[in-house]
Amino acid sequence: MAVPYGTRFAAGFEQVFPSGALMVGGVVPDMEYLSPEDRARGKQAKQRIDEATGLRQWKVVVTDPSAEKERDASVTVVITAEVQPVPPSAVQVMPGVEVRPVVFEGLTVEPRVMGERFKYQGFTIRAKGITAPTTGTRKPTPQPGQGEKAA
Repeated sequence: MAVPYGTRFAAGFEQVFPSGALMVGGVVPDMEYLSPEDRARGKQAKQRIDEATGLRQWKVVVTDPSAEKERDASVTVVITAEVQPVPPSAVQVMPGVEVRPVVFEGLTVEPRVMGERFKYQGFTIRAKGITAPTTGTRKPTPQPGQGEKAA
């Protein structure tokens, strides 16, 4: 079975970021590349439009605490939305240091070949929205044999 180029696979936030994600910087427009020659001619860069949805693309850089390799610790997530998404409030962890824990809604991943000199399998990660994580305790998943009473 052939999978067409550009196929996006739905993924849960916990699958992509099992330890959560911490936003670095802000939400910025995803702009098309302009060569130095085009810039010299006065050509203006345009914001990218998602081919699948027709919505504007925005970029967010996050740190993935669960990354096993250094190159995977910083991840760019593309958010598709007509207006610039507003990230959740930052949390101060020590004087002068703030982090912005985030959760992405409607995640998809698209396999890509990445790297310039050395190629490797990577993914383009897209989301439909960005929110703050919910706080509180998670309900423990029942283990086999727990919660069942013998009759």
